[in-house]
Amino acid sequence: MGSFVVSARKYRPSSFDDVLGQTHVTATLKNAISNDQLAHAFLFTGPRGVGKTSTARILAKVLNCETRAENETTACGTCNSCVAMEDTASFNIIELDAASNNSVEHMRMLNEQVRFRPQAGRYKIFIIDEVHMLSNASFNAFLKTLEEPPEYAIFILATTEKHKILPTILSRCQLFDFKRISISEIIKQLEIIAEKEGIKINNEAMHLIAQKSDGAMRDSLSIFDKISSTYQGEIGYKEVAASLNMLDFEYFFKAVDVMLREDLAGIYLIYDEIVKNGFEAETFVQGLSSHFRDLLMTKSPRTVELIEASEDLKKRYLDQSQLCSQSFLVSALDILSQTAVELQRVVNKHLLVETAFTKITYLSRLITDFSDQKKNSSLQPVSH
Repeated sequence: MGSFVVSARKYRPSSFDDVLGQTHVTATLKNAISNDQLAHAFLFTGPRGVGKTSTARILAKVLNCETRAENETTACGTCNSCVAMEDTASFNIIELDAASNNSVEHMRMLNEQVRFRPQAGRYKIFIIDEVHMLSNASFNAFLKTLEEPPEYAIFILATTEKHKILPTILSRCQLFDFKRISISEIIKQLEIIAEKEGIKINNEAMHLIAQKSDGAMRDSLSIFDKISSTYQGEIGYKEVAASLNMLDFEYFFKAVDVMLREDLAGIYLIYDEIVKNGFEAETFVQGLSSHFRDLLMTKSPRTVELIEASEDLKKRYLDQSQLCSQSFLVSALDILSQTAVELQRVVNKHLLVETAFTKITYLSRLITDFSDQKKNSSLQPVSH
């Protein structure tokens, strides 16, 4: 067996300061530790892959660190408790996955474990992941312990679905809402890891990874591992798009260019090439809708920052948006959104998409004709 360790594990945060994008959570936890005002039960909620379990482990490690001063918020990392935690061999920190340990019997066993004092250190800490997977009966079996725990017991619950947790459980926990990690923060972390690993990857490639991961650092690291093990040399946008089976943005720039030239055959051929490459009609329509949306955003200096793209790509959007009128972009977006809805129920998808592209290709002409009609009608003498 090789010694490869996935990046999500290798670069897992080891202190509160390492946790990405959750300063509102880590700052509150650090203050609670410094002021010795800890709750006995915490509930960490938020999307997957944003650091809930990592933060729970950091909190557990800090609380049981043997050499930590009273108001310190960082674990030493070298004492017996810290080393045991790193090796996942601590008897005082019990991790439970509620997805596979969700019966009443599992909760009764946990209640039994709570009765025994920690062997070493100050606290016995229970981290229960995916806590929403517990059945109602399991929640009820757990409730009594959560209501009146011994002073040495701390519970850290984590969930992606807060709405599934009983209000009686919620009312006994201190709630912390984790948010999606921003694209800029994910890129910054990917840059650090790429440098440490000696991997060359350009900014547009990292942008695409960050966008695809939808604010989850763990997902972006999984994509990063997959791509870096597939390609040798510098990794660019095209390599990432191919690996993720995503449409290259070049198609969207080309599509808008041929539509603006009223080159109907050109847009049909681009669409045909995309279909032959194995992409669904829906994928192209959704991608082109996003492209038109980004062009619309670059029409105003106030909204240009709403585009999540590299600076070079923003410049390309800006250049192409200068060739489009605002009414053209809005009308094109309207046609594509209607097409996306109709694609769900139509039989001949290709005909529907080609018809939509025909409308967009001649939009500028229609808009001009309409404005001329309005102008002429306003010049007509009013009959009495």
